[in-house]
Amino acid sequence: MAKPLSTLLSSKPAPPGGATTTAAPSGDAMFGFLDDCHREMQRQLGLLAALARDIETDGLTPVVRARVREVQTWFNVQAREHHLDEEHNVFPALLASADDEVVQAARRLTQDHAWLETDWMEIEPSLAAAADGYTWFDPAVLRYAVEVFQQLYLDHIVLEETLAYPAARSAIPQAEIAAMGVEMARRRALRETRTVRRS
Repeated sequence: MAKPLSTLLSSKPAPPGGATTTAAPSGDAMFGFLDDCHREMQRQLGLLAALARDIETDGLTPVVRARVREVQTWFNVQAREHHLDEEHNVFPALLASADDEVVQAARRLTQDHAWLETDWMEIEPSLAAAADGYTWFDPAVLRYAVEVFQQLYLDHIVLEETLAYPAARSAIPQAEIAAMGVEMARRRALRETRTVRRS
């Protein structure tokens, strides 16, 4: 599971005299957090694919329904937050690059996010139905749609980790990392506040 965002906003050890200073998150911490998100995303994709197969072969058992709800929630919340992290804090530096390959990669990754969202919007209603015990959807169609979704995500992650993230690490000034961490933390805090108010 991805490390808490608080990792990005940690404090340095107290210097002599007892005063404390807040550390700007390092590039390693920022991209380490994003890498952790990718590892969790791959785990969730594996769970989603397994659930699609289970629905097709075993039906909507109580265990399957509960697991579907958890995976559905993860993609509705954490996956979308991760995409926003990249679109706000990583892709702009890539799009401003003088390297055409980097710019084209950023454009492709941005388009990938739109395609992934479109694919998810096709998959999610069937998952919501499954979690609630309804069987109006075709399990074979769901399984195929999940396989397409999974492959696009995995290809997307490979491009980010092999080209986009290394390019962004070298392009983003260290002084901007702190502002990125604050923006990411603020967005998550607002979401948590809205969730608490609705509950």
